Amino acid sequence: MKEIVLETNLSKSVIRCGSGAFDAYAKKYAQGQIYIVTDSNVFAIYRHLLWETFGNSFPVTILPAGESSKTYNYLISILKDMLSAGMRRNCTVIAFGGGVVGDVAGLAASLYMRGVNLVQIPTTLLAQVDSSVGGKTAVDVNGVKNVIGTFYQPAEVIADPRFLQTLTARELRCGLGEIIKYGALDGGILNKLLNNCDSLYKWEFLEDVIYDCIRYKANVVAQDEREIEGKRKILNLGHTTGHAFELVYRKKSHGEFVLIGMYYELYIAVKRGICGGQYADEIKKLILRVIKKVPSYQDVESAARYALYDKKNLSDKVDLIVPKSIGESAEIEIEFDEYANLLRECADAL
Repeated sequence: MKEIVLETNLSKSVIRCGSGAFDAYAKKYAQGQIYIVTDSNVFAIYRHLLWETFGNSFPVTILPAGESSKTYNYLISILKDMLSAGMRRNCTVIAFGGGVVGDVAGLAASLYMRGVNLVQIPTTLLAQVDSSVGGKTAVDVNGVKNVIGTFYQPAEVIADPRFLQTLTARELRCGLGEIIKYGALDGGILNKLLNNCDSLYKWEFLEDVIYDCIRYKANVVAQDEREIEGKRKILNLGHTTGHAFELVYRKKSHGEFVLIGMYYELYIAVKRGICGGQYADEIKKLILRVIKKVPSYQDVESAARYALYDKKNLSDKVDLIVPKSIGESAEIEIEFDEYANLLRECADAL
């Protein structure tokens, strides 16, 4: 078990990472006032563990599983229930679940009484390597992802790989999408992925690489917590196009769309002469190792229009973070028509 401290000018998070982290660090919160947010799938599997750890009388919101719960209405419902349950300003909100639970519960914690203690206990691979770390909270509105949210660091993140044992292969693929993103950003993680292509779904490999991804993200967030300096933007590699396709097609998981977005954006980077050679081939190999076949999406116009709503855009152009070389990425701004045309070219080539 390892510890990572994420400290910024405004806050400090302690991230406990590895086997045994939950048993070692979660039970202490039973001594104070807690409010748990989880979802129906997670609660069905782990309700007995929650009762054993926190007692059987804690107030809880059980969201329907899935992205459809990441809404303003569910956020307000949590806040009303916290008030009805008599939560005080010294209470702790525990987000026990995947990325949707973490985002909604985190936003609720940041708003209730102008901010209460937040603990993230991620139960999916994606949430462990990415969404639980860094303090981004949000809900979706009118089909636009993460448009209402805050930066609010959890006091503690407990990332225990024990919870990965109940994940489906698809849920693991979802997390591997973010892990490969980190490989495109960090040479050490990339080498580890390339040297373990046959072990991507194995417990021992995942426990090891989860720590590497968290450490990388924590270092980036510490330098640019609120994306003011621009450094944190690099963590959006694959996400602009991935989110756009996700909003149009919706049938795959978020992590799968990150991989798809990364593939299309890699194509754009190669066409623009930013990326190429063995490095581009290796990133493509890793993407196809996990997703097998990248879809040839035809409604690229709708996806391109959604990409214009991405929060990174400061003009009427599409802002992308694309792979460049080992350990390097590039930020580019691209005209809407060119972006849509390159998406169509990539789709036609698949």
